[in-house]
Amino acid sequence: MRHDKAAMVLDLARRLAASAEGLTLDEMARAMEVGRRTAERMRDAVWALYPQMEEVPDPPTKRWRIRGGLSAFEQAPDTTELLELTKAAEALRRAGEPGRAAALEALEHKIKAAMRSTTLNRLAPDLEALVRAETIAVQAGPRPFEDEAVLSVIRRAIMAGTAVGFVYMGGSTPGRKRRIAPFGLMFGRANYLVGGDLDSAQPEAPRTFRLDHMEGVTALPDRASPPADFDLQAFASRSFGVYQGELEEVVLHIAPDKADEARAWRWHPTQTLTNLADGGVEVRFNSSGMRELAWHLFTWGEAVRIAGPDSLKAEMRQALEAAARAHGGA
Repeated sequence: MRHDKAAMVLDLARRLAASAEGLTLDEMARAMEVGRRTAERMRDAVWALYPQMEEVPDPPTKRWRIRGGLSAFEQAPDTTELLELTKAAEALRRAGEPGRAAALEALEHKIKAAMRSTTLNRLAPDLEALVRAETIAVQAGPRPFEDEAVLSVIRRAIMAGTAVGFVYMGGSTPGRKRRIAPFGLMFGRANYLVGGDLDSAQPEAPRTFRLDHMEGVTALPDRASPPADFDLQAFASRSFGVYQGELEEVVLHIAPDKADEARAWRWHPTQTLTNLADGGVEVRFNSSGMRELAWHLFTWGEAVRIAGPDSLKAEMRQALEAAARAHGGA
C-alpha cells in the first residue's frame, strides 16, 4: 500500500491541504520518501485532481498548498487510525493525565461527527472489536502531575512569548520564587517545564522544572522567548532521562543471552550497536543523565557490563551500595 501510486498521491494531497504555508518540492520529497523528480510528478498528479491547488511564491523557492481542505469522503479515517487515537487517549488517562486524554477524546468525537453515517456504521463493529481485544499494560512509576490550569497558563505564555512566575518547591533552594522564560514542555514519567531563569546570570540556559513542584503558577507581563537556536527535541535527546549535564560517551556490553533483546531496545537517539566476538552486543551512545541510566541498568541485572564512562560506573556503585545498606547488606 505504501507504494501504491494512487494512495501516495492522495497522501500528498492530504499533506498539502493540512499545511497552512504549503510545501516545497524538497519537503514533498522528504515527506513521501521519494526523489525530487518523483515529487514533481506526484505534485502534477495532485494538481490534475485538485485544480484548486495554488502555487505560493517563497523566494528563492516556491510552495504549493490546497486551500479549503478536502472532502469528508477523501479524509475518512480507517479502523486502525481510529483505534490508535482511542488507545492513545486511553494510555494518557491511565497514566494520570486526564486533561491531555480529554483533548484526544474530543478530537475523536469531532472526527466521528464529521464522518458519513454509512462509513461510521461500517467501521463501528470492527473498531469495537479491536478496542475490546487490545489493552495497555500498567507500568509502575510516578503518576505524572497534570493540572489543566497550570498547563493552560504555560501554553498561553509560550504562544504569547511572555514569562511565567511560580514558587518552586524542588531544587537546591525549595520555596524560591522563580521568573522563567518558558521554552517548552516535556512529558514522560514526570512532566517538566523547560525554561530559562530570568533572574540568573545565564537566562538563556535551559533548565528543567517539575510541574508537580511548582506552586502559584501565574502569567507575567515580561517578554520572554527561547533563544533563536534552541531545539527542544535536541535538548531532550541529550539526556538518558531528564537530568541534564555534560555529554559523555556511554559504552555498554550486553551478555550473549540478552543480545537479541538489546538489539531490539531503543537506548538513545544516538545509539550504535556492534556485535561482539562472544555473541554479545556493544551499545554505544552520547548522553548525560548518568544517574537515571544507572537506575535503568538495574533492570538488566548481570546481563550488562559498563565499559564507560567512569561517572556511570560511580553512579552504579553508589546505587548498589545504597541498596545494600537499605537491605542489610555489607
